[in-house]
Amino acid sequence: MGSEEKAIVFCRGGGCTAKLGPQILSRVLEKLPKGVPDPNLLIGYDSHDDAAVYKVTEELAVVQTLDFFPPMVEDPYIFGQIAAANAMSDVYAMGGDVKTALNIVCFPEKMDLNILGRIMEGGAQKVKEAGAVLAGGHSIMDDSVKYGLSVNGLVDPRHMFANNTARPGDKLILTKKLGVGLVCTAERAGLASDNAMQQAVRSMTTLNRSASMVCRRHDVHACTDVTGFSFLGHLHEMLDGRLSAIVYADCVPRIREALDYADDFMITAAGQRNRNYVGSNVRFDSISFAMQELLFDPQTSGGLLIAAAADDADAIWTELYAEHLPARIVGEVTEKNDPEILVVR
Repeated sequence: MGSEEKAIVFCRGGGCTAKLGPQILSRVLEKLPKGVPDPNLLIGYDSHDDAAVYKVTEELAVVQTLDFFPPMVEDPYIFGQIAAANAMSDVYAMGGDVKTALNIVCFPEKMDLNILGRIMEGGAQKVKEAGAVLAGGHSIMDDSVKYGLSVNGLVDPRHMFANNTARPGDKLILTKKLGVGLVCTAERAGLASDNAMQQAVRSMTTLNRSASMVCRRHDVHACTDVTGFSFLGHLHEMLDGRLSAIVYADCVPRIREALDYADDFMITAAGQRNRNYVGSNVRFDSISFAMQELLFDPQTSGGLLIAAAADDADAIWTELYAEHLPARIVGEVTEKNDPEILVVR
């Protein structure tokens, strides 16, 4: 690795661990003026989705989203890939296709511009892989590096996926392994193995495009991407106060060594914020501390969490497996119960 690349180091809260906690966001958002309702705004922040959907015609809607954060890996090119894949994920979670993207750049004036070039090159490569167009961007001087994308996509509003429209009886499917937050924390401490870090990078740089395409061929009722609020945090939002869920911990795909790092307390403040936010809604039935931490672990560029009709779940899993994704059926949605989320072996 060249000396210029060494200038990028792990930030105190890189990737989606840098997000504001859900409790803070909820307090702020509930106080914002709502304005005059627009019937063409199909999805806004009221549903806790990270993207907005605006209907243009009966058959066409625009998906608008953005995301950016500090680096969580030392290689600028890989960081650019991860940030871009993460920013485009919300479009895929809604069943849409990415069409255009704009760079969002915060960069120290005195840092080597070759580093910025490598970051943006990595981002551009992922936008190209998505079949989209990188159309420009905006940059400001800052005291630390941050990068991401503003993204526009298109979706058929008659067939889009919201994150809060699951139904009782749905099976829950997760398309990527959990644990990238724990692995990156261990890496920052110099304790992560090469294998674990390679798995984390491979997961974070994988687009959710193919998983989204599989969903569109089946009876999927709700979908979200698992990012900074963790698997349990995003599942809580999916249940929308109307439903409950049973999670099969042994079926959850994970980077195996992430559990070892959790046992060694390689955990993040963001993970603890997630536990504080949603923990009172969860009951763990003989689940280890490490597995609990994995389920609260903030993910960067995580997989899709899908609520699908039970009769279709096996077919969805089979097609995801054919796409070389480590997807598993990880639980089921039920009628409203107490606790809201029950995690069993």
